[in-house]
Amino acid sequence: MDGMSGSHVIRGSVSLPEAELMWRFSRSSGPGGQHVNTSDSKVELSFDLAKTEALPAVWKERALERLAGRLVDGVVTVRSSEHRSQWRNREAAAVRLTALLAEATAPPPKPRKPTRIPRGINERRLRQKKQRSETKQGRSARNWG
Repeated sequence: MDGMSGSHVIRGSVSLPEAELMWRFSRSSGPGGQHVNTSDSKVELSFDLAKTEALPAVWKERALERLAGRLVDGVVTVRSSEHRSQWRNREAAAVRLTALLAEATAPPPKPRKPTRIPRGINERRLRQKKQRSETKQGRSARNWG
């Protein structure tokens, strides 16, 4: 990631414009000593997926469908508080959001084309089963007597 420059690339030439990102900062829980009580290091990054014009229509539709459970009024929110510095949390949140959107806008996988098992493979499997069965039959108690 190139830091907090103008935009965040999702895939190819499509990126999120900085103007459409909404940042919110608050105090983070966890380690940090006395400094943690005075600094707002926790980051919440929101992106209005429903109203954006930055994504192609197909991608937007796909993302809205796939992220339906995470959206609140068409807005997707990502939080980051694992670092002690606000700057690093901002970078982590931006990376997380772009990764989430890249995954949500990815094209669906090609449907699997069913194939038949070749006859030779099936015959070999049955032959090996029969051989194994005869080996075990040879170990039975009636032959020991």
